[in-house]
Amino acid sequence: MTTTNTNVTGTARLNFAKTAPKVFRALIGFDAAAREGLDPTLVELIQIRASHLNHCAYCLHMHTNDARKAGETEDRLHMVPVWREARHFFTEKEQAALALTEAVTLVADGGVPDTVYAAAAACFDEQELAHVLSLILTINTWNRVALSTAKVAGTDERG
Repeated sequence: MTTTNTNVTGTARLNFAKTAPKVFRALIGFDAAAREGLDPTLVELIQIRASHLNHCAYCLHMHTNDARKAGETEDRLHMVPVWREARHFFTEKEQAALALTEAVTLVADGGVPDTVYAAAAACFDEQELAHVLSLILTINTWNRVALSTAKVAGTDERG
């Protein structure tokens, strides 16, 4: 069983899924639970935005492909990083989710502002909001796993 990955510079890194399978499965379960009841397009927008902010090419590649499969348009995918300047591409609910994604992902820069939280709470019922928040937490975790283990963009290992 291979327990290392080789990144683009040829450096060996831990293969997290094979070395810590119980932890990996727990993350998959957390991710699956977080998605429950959420629109697949919204799920991908959240994951794409967090991956942009975290500079995670592996997850960004994976989730832009997943978004296309879910019916997302190229126009909207290109606008995700600049959604504030292109609000007309996104619904109020999507904008609230993107703002919350940014605040939670960059939480060390000043927490989650009350205005951002209130906007999300106005667009989502409590259960949906809990799932959106959970999804933001899971993608941030996945980004950190991918970055720490030097996952290479374009090598999605899902079956």
